[in-house]
Amino acid sequence: MPMMPVTDSMFLLVETREHPMHVGGLQLFRKPEGAGPDYLSTLRHDLLENSNVRSIFRRRPAKPVNTLGHVAWSDDSELDLDYHFRHSALPQPGRIRELLELTSRWHSTLLDRHRPLWEIHLVEGLQDGRFAMYSKIHHALLDGVSALRHLQNTLSEDPDARDCPPPWGSRAPQRARPARNPRSLFSTAGSSLSQLAGLAPAAARVANEAVREQRLTLPLQAPKTMLNVPIGGARRFAAQSWPLERVRAIATASGASRNDVVLAMCSGALRDYLIEQRALPDAPLIAMVPVSLRGKSDAREASGNNIGALLCNLGTDQSDPAARLAVIQRSMRDGKRIFKELTPLQTLLLSGVNVAALGASPIPGFVGHTPPPFNVVISNVPGPRKQMYWNGAQLDGVYPASVLLDGQALNITLTSNGDNLDFGITGCRRSVPHLQRILTHLDTALSELEAATK
Repeated sequence: MPMMPVTDSMFLLVETREHPMHVGGLQLFRKPEGAGPDYLSTLRHDLLENSNVRSIFRRRPAKPVNTLGHVAWSDDSELDLDYHFRHSALPQPGRIRELLELTSRWHSTLLDRHRPLWEIHLVEGLQDGRFAMYSKIHHALLDGVSALRHLQNTLSEDPDARDCPPPWGSRAPQRARPARNPRSLFSTAGSSLSQLAGLAPAAARVANEAVREQRLTLPLQAPKTMLNVPIGGARRFAAQSWPLERVRAIATASGASRNDVVLAMCSGALRDYLIEQRALPDAPLIAMVPVSLRGKSDAREASGNNIGALLCNLGTDQSDPAARLAVIQRSMRDGKRIFKELTPLQTLLLSGVNVAALGASPIPGFVGHTPPPFNVVISNVPGPRKQMYWNGAQLDGVYPASVLLDGQALNITLTSNGDNLDFGITGCRRSVPHLQRILTHLDTALSELEAATK
């Protein structure tokens, strides 16, 4: 019975009906040439015959689920793939609108803790002939970076390849983890103690940046907005793609990073959306920007959670898009510099400080009577860099669907997909009206940035 790391178990501990704690994604595919009317049913049948299941997809909370299930895992030796991998069809006329509505409904429901914590829905009936796949897995098992990395490991750059594993499978053979020797445990403990001993000078550096030089964005500096209210369990989901080249051209012209440009897109969209709702605060919005703490050389199949949290001033009090981009660029540069100077453990602890107030959000009245630690989560997750295929089907879109917390009614997550950036926007159905309008405002913000940086 393996024990859960604290970073994983907390996602189970804080989950309620109003706060499902799974990450998800919607993928769009074009069928291979010559695919017949039974293509998807045959594909599902063939995939269900595949017994190559990654261990993480057999993992479920230990019984009894209301006690041990929060701190320990057990393995399901009789995995019911037919339950987890479902075949669905869209209502007519089968537009993207119907697909997003169905995705919103699926993303609102809790996963069954008596089973491994994942579901995959194969969807047919799109009027343009494509098919979709919506998947969700509990955040205790995978974070967004892990989930995207796993997806890429099931795809191929070869359109003729027919050996791609199912979404729960793996190209790499499953191997038992080697036992950790006592010497390595002592070494790890010594390293952790050394890093903890450096917390005081690290905290002094952070305080100097934040207080004396006023260059670091800290929690509880965010204004109260219509996005920072208690939320319900129902979700809305919206998605759209933009050419990566447009973002790259703005980054080149302005000297900013592509991620800074993306944040400026989101800043402009949020400003216009809140103006439309007559709810734009005078103070600038603050975004929490998740940062992967995995090394680039880590080629292992990702699992678990290993993310930090930066806070970014979005400059929404500035009407000029170029001025907003400059504010974002400076805020992200200063935050990343501080992270770079800290050890991994210190970075994790600083990230914990940035999001600590969220831990108190379940307390009745807390969200309504305290300032938010930040206003919105904006996450840019690395995705496929080239055109990818899944058993001959061309991948057209990868749209992430993320977690919402009490007091955080909106999440914007995007990923690269070949020549595109694919945005997925998740919102509380009750608190964020006309969510799809944010897509229109993102497009406007991108055009304004192009005009401002010519």
